[in-house]
Amino acid sequence: MPIRSAIWKVGAKPEPLTESLLAREQILEDMIVAAPQILSDEWMLIGRQEDTGFGGRIDLLAISPDGSLVLIELKRDRTPREVVAQALDYASWLSNLRADEIAEIYDRFAPNRSLEADFKARFALNLDEDMLNQSHEIVIVAASLDQSSERIVNYLNERNISINILCFQIFSHSGEQLLSRSWLLDPVRSQVSSAATTYSESEPWNGEFYCSFGEGESRSWEDATQYGFLCAGGGVWYSRTLGLVKPGDRIWVKVPNMGFVGVGRVTGQASPAAAFTVKDSNGIVVPILDVAKKGMYHREFADDLEKCEYFIPVDWLQTLPVREAVWEIGLFGNQNTVCKPTTPSGGSQ
Repeated sequence: MPIRSAIWKVGAKPEPLTESLLAREQILEDMIVAAPQILSDEWMLIGRQEDTGFGGRIDLLAISPDGSLVLIELKRDRTPREVVAQALDYASWLSNLRADEIAEIYDRFAPNRSLEADFKARFALNLDEDMLNQSHEIVIVAASLDQSSERIVNYLNERNISINILCFQIFSHSGEQLLSRSWLLDPVRSQVSSAATTYSESEPWNGEFYCSFGEGESRSWEDATQYGFLCAGGGVWYSRTLGLVKPGDRIWVKVPNMGFVGVGRVTGQASPAAAFTVKDSNGIVVPILDVAKKGMYHREFADDLEKCEYFIPVDWLQTLPVREAVWEIGLFGNQNTVCKPTTPSGGSQ
């Protein structure tokens, strides 16, 4: 159904705010560049008004923590069919971008800055070029959602084409304008769905899960092997995919840019840090944050269910120190916390 919002001033006699319009649609694009969190806290803008090379220009380009790209198109008074068709056309160009071309786009967007360094500062992750642009998402920003657009977007998503619509409205209050936004589809659920899909549509899921472990200041692989857990946090983008695995599932763990370090069997459900317990060296059950001292585990967000670290218990079958991680060409790789790898014929995963 069409998405429309209403905002009311709180008081003994509530008053609805009057809906208004921006003087120019360009203002919205400028606002997004100045404050990208208007779209998402989990994306980093890397391009603006980029020439596709065949008569079109994308409005905005962003990158996700797993290296996937996000094509952002503002409707600008175009019809639903026109904007979706144009976005799909642009996505065909986007899907073929190489790592060096993406770096050049960022250099035009942020001259004299390093994409790799800024990605690291933004996400606390190394930018793995092998993972860069393995997938992409289309986001259409519009002032309203009509039924035709909703039908088109739902149809494409049902066929594993990741596309979403963000609707914005402007309201007037005391001489100022306020911005409201609403997503057609939950963007975090879209990310989880993308992680859950296979990377080879012609091959079945191999029945096991691949997991990425962000070894570093935030978390320690040594802690994970000692106390038997896999973890992720700092935002729902990172932690939500832990829900893909269930007790009994077998997982393969890779430290990004290093290699595979362990294989184990999941023994329980994901829990927030404040509720997760393990046994210490004396066999006594204790809170994980009392004994896992080699990483920070987002302790400052322990009471925030969106930003805190989440843990799942794991019975490790075999582990290696990070310095002995195993990696060779052909092994599966992805920076989502959890995803389902497949085994295409003629290659090893």
